[in-house]
Amino acid sequence: MSVRPFRESDSDRWDRFVFTCAQASFFHRIGWREIYEDVFRHRTHYLLAERGEQIVGVLPLVQLKSLLFGHSLVSLPFAVYGGVAASEPDATRELHRAAVELARELGVEHLELRNVASAEPSWPRTELYVTFRKELLPDVEANMLAIPRKQRAMVRKGIQRELRSEIDRGTDRFFELYADNQHRHGTPPQSRRYFQALDRVFGADCEVLTVLSPQGKAVSGVLSFYFRDEVLPYYAGDLTDARELAANDFKYWELMRRACERKLRVFDYGRSKRDTGSFDFKKNWGFEPAPLHYEYQLFKRDSVPQNNPSNPRYQKAIETWRRLPRGVVNAVGPMLARHLG
Repeated sequence: MSVRPFRESDSDRWDRFVFTCAQASFFHRIGWREIYEDVFRHRTHYLLAERGEQIVGVLPLVQLKSLLFGHSLVSLPFAVYGGVAASEPDATRELHRAAVELARELGVEHLELRNVASAEPSWPRTELYVTFRKELLPDVEANMLAIPRKQRAMVRKGIQRELRSEIDRGTDRFFELYADNQHRHGTPPQSRRYFQALDRVFGADCEVLTVLSPQGKAVSGVLSFYFRDEVLPYYAGDLTDARELAANDFKYWELMRRACERKLRVFDYGRSKRDTGSFDFKKNWGFEPAPLHYEYQLFKRDSVPQNNPSNPRYQKAIETWRRLPRGVVNAVGPMLARHLG
């Protein structure tokens, strides 16, 4: 077995392996490498393990350099899942060894692997995040009845308000909803260019669903990723009046309904921090949390980084950000967001 850096000529082989490897996720797709480099201007270090001429493991890594958040090597920033995707244990071990050596060569403060299952039990870790995944039932009405009663009532409220959903061809309408939502929450938004790149690179596997009021006004939206037989709602946005319309609840039901009709097998609600509104919202749908195992090698720091809004040191910055004009937020936000990871 050998481990080496990715070459441009490996692109098709890389993706063929990712689509057949049980450990791989949408975020292991090679298209992300283009986005990390061209949109975020981060240096990538994609590694692959081969036995003979056959790929048996991949590890996508991205180098982040920031005055605010330090110097790190991450698999993968802006993704809920990362780490090694391998078809045999030896490949995982060799790729981890290569990643640690690379991290030392680059002089980073830490190496972070965003694993679904624990791969290095002896490494420091964070247990802040969980994921919510559930198998879809083959019948639309059965999926509706599987939603707990109170949450089901909210979905039906959206239906009674005569909301409807559309699939958008581009991301422009979604971006306005997303940016408004990020501003209210005090979080720097990603750029419009980023969402355009997702649409261009992943095509039909990146889809925007928009919820419209009875008057035809866009009030809520979700950008989802499709991978094999799974759907992953990933970015969302809504207006303030979406709450009264139950548009957020209706939005996820419409995505679930459409996924069922497409014969998809898994609805992946993605990552949430424990003890947050997002965590509670997903539990209310009858999804059970499963811990994510983000594991670290620490080189120039003594503890696992806490670069998230739950960290009290960021609360003042969040409140200040909420008060800034929307135009300033949209212009400056992406420059900050590209380092958050």
